[in-house]
Amino acid sequence: MASRIDRKLVVETALRLLNEGGLDGLTLRRIAKELNVQAPALYWHFKNKQELLDEMATEIFRRLFRSTPPEGGPGPDGRWPSWQEMVRNTCAALRRELLTYRDGGKVVAGTRMTDDSFAAPLELFLGHFTAVGFTLPEASRAWWTAYNYTVGLVIEEQSVHPDPAHREVRDPSYDLDERERRLGAEYPLAARAGRTLFGDLEEAFEVGLQIIVAGIEVNYVQAHGR
Repeated sequence: MASRIDRKLVVETALRLLNEGGLDGLTLRRIAKELNVQAPALYWHFKNKQELLDEMATEIFRRLFRSTPPEGGPGPDGRWPSWQEMVRNTCAALRRELLTYRDGGKVVAGTRMTDDSFAAPLELFLGHFTAVGFTLPEASRAWWTAYNYTVGLVIEEQSVHPDPAHREVRDPSYDLDERERRLGAEYPLAARAGRTLFGDLEEAFEVGLQIIVAGIEVNYVQAHGR
């Protein structure tokens, strides 16, 4: 029975079902039913759901780097992007990829990569930072901060707009008018802040990422005096 399926097919099926029912609705039993096999057949490939999630997260990153090669080297014009461009463009590409999967942010958060496909892009990122004067610890923390900001914001964003196929649909829990009515009398600032926090999430991402980049710049100048 196990010969009818392989790890790649299981992961592709799991990612497709993820968009239908979200992370909570994704079970090994549901995947087995979709593949028309008994659930034990999946245990030849994955011992538990966490192992499957690890492979799903790894595949998401493989797809990201196949469709959007990591920035860090010279472009077609021979020009090297600035590290600021590298951070902004790479985080934007990561966000776009995660948003194509329902609960994509949750899938990759806290998971372990199942191969070393992440290493070459990371080497490129870190090399770009260190080439302009960052120490390796500074470069590592800078990228890790930007990466975790992006994943965390996607998790929040997908709470507001859970269905990647209908990004215009807002979860009723994030009705901004109702939120202001509920909080306005006692907490007027918190009430109005909802428009900024949960309104235009594209703008929220861009502004937040700019804050991250500016913070990295300030820390670098303070540490190196330039």
